Amino acid sequence: MGQGGEPRRGHAHDGELSAAVARAQEGDEAAFAVAYRLVQPGLLGYLRGLVGDDAEDVASDAWLEIARDLGRFRGDGAGFRGWSATIGRHRALDHLRRQKVRPRSSALEHDVLDLPGPQNTHDQALESISTEHALQLVRGLPKDQAEAVLLRVVVGLDAPAAARVLGKRPGAVRTAAYRGLKRLSEQLGVAGVTDDGPRTLGESK
Repeated sequence: MGQGGEPRRGHAHDGELSAAVARAQEGDEAAFAVAYRLVQPGLLGYLRGLVGDDAEDVASDAWLEIARDLGRFRGDGAGFRGWSATIGRHRALDHLRRQKVRPRSSALEHDVLDLPGPQNTHDQALESISTEHALQLVRGLPKDQAEAVLLRVVVGLDAPAAARVLGKRPGAVRTAAYRGLKRLSEQLGVAGVTDDGPRTLGESK
């Protein structure tokens, strides 16, 4: 976690994810369950940042669509994370449009601290604890920075993948994530955010 390069949560498992997705596309239900287990925590954390307490419902809708369209997916584990985040984002935006009838606070003002638990592994639990305070501060960021940070740190996407999810240029997403992480690091009182790749958010001391 945070050792060399950008924060890419779960990327150590992307080989396992690639294999699971390939088997799931051949109809292996157990493999689909593995893919779900590897992707759901990050996807749910991202959706909490968009729709708050309704994240579980939106995630369920997203997974129904992911399961239905799985045969059309082409790519590796990292690509599957991005594809899943794109579907989740579309479902979240649909949900927010439906909610407009009933005015509510901005999605990113909702508490994003309630990460999925219990965690699957000791490492995930440690990682969650180390980022909880930072995730709480995400609510104070401008929306573009908050979403870029959520995609890059919580979902674990690189800048080009996050840009595809958001329909923006990688440079714009990289800049938004950098600015958001820089602001968070100042609030957290940690140093080390660089232009090469902000990596302080997920680190514990």
